[in-house]
Amino acid sequence: MPPSPPKTILITGCSAQGIGAALAQQPAQEGHVLFATARTPSKIPAELREQANVHVLALDVTEAASIAAAVHSVTEHTSTSGNHRGLDVLINNAGTGYTMPLAEADLERARAVYEANVWGPLQLIQAFQPLLVAARGRIVNLSSVGAVVPTPWIGVYASSKAALVQLSETLRLELQPFGVGVVCVMAGTVATAFHANEPEVRLPPASRYAPIRRIIADWATGRAGPRNASSPDDFAKALVEDVVLAETLPAGLVWKGPNSAAVRLLARWCPVGLLDRIMKNGQGLDELTESLEGKK
Repeated sequence: MPPSPPKTILITGCSAQGIGAALAQQPAQEGHVLFATARTPSKIPAELREQANVHVLALDVTEAASIAAAVHSVTEHTSTSGNHRGLDVLINNAGTGYTMPLAEADLERARAVYEANVWGPLQLIQAFQPLLVAARGRIVNLSSVGAVVPTPWIGVYASSKAALVQLSETLRLELQPFGVGVVCVMAGTVATAFHANEPEVRLPPASRYAPIRRIIADWATGRAGPRNASSPDDFAKALVEDVVLAETLPAGLVWKGPNSAAVRLLARWCPVGLLDRIMKNGQGLDELTESLEGKK
């Protein structure tokens, strides 16, 4: 049986020390055609940029002109290389976060999170739809376990990832007749430079959450939170083997990474009262309650 031809894969958010760059490594080493993208291409690791089968593109998933340029580049490559199968795999990994109490969140900043985490992937899917249909390809959307449990301070980010889950699951059904598979990955705890891109927590001068400002800031910077995170490389290896290059695409949501199995069980079976206690642990809400009661 002849070997399968190399796949054409596009990954968003391939900056160094992140999941996107890690996801690109194995397919690139195996000879697949990689389009590694980032808003700032110089942030893509040199070992990727220097490989002949890796094409580096500047791509801002919130900008229509940037998306159109990426589609043009991929289309041009597939037509001139003799690969008329289009785009085999689109991985929507790029995203951004925002840590702030919902009652005091800056709505412009919140809208920017949705532009990157929800509308960006959908715009990309719409733009690459002809190439994905031509290849009977697959779409891999990176969500988070935070989408299914109420974690204080990250409500904007978590709700955007919940929206991505719903979009993914609906697209899975709507694109099925055209042979395009859709998977949404519920990522557990992965140690990346994600928090470095978050704005500093700046509570309003009269914030009701001022007594626990430091605790909220610790969650925003990653100083607080689970300590059993996997490396991007370990997370990516499992994902590439089970989803990206797998012969058969899993149906529905795929839970990967530390804490993902536990969160899946908690979200489905844990009584609300117990879940609330678990999700409030270490978040400063009990301290805030004590502070408010002390002022009465």
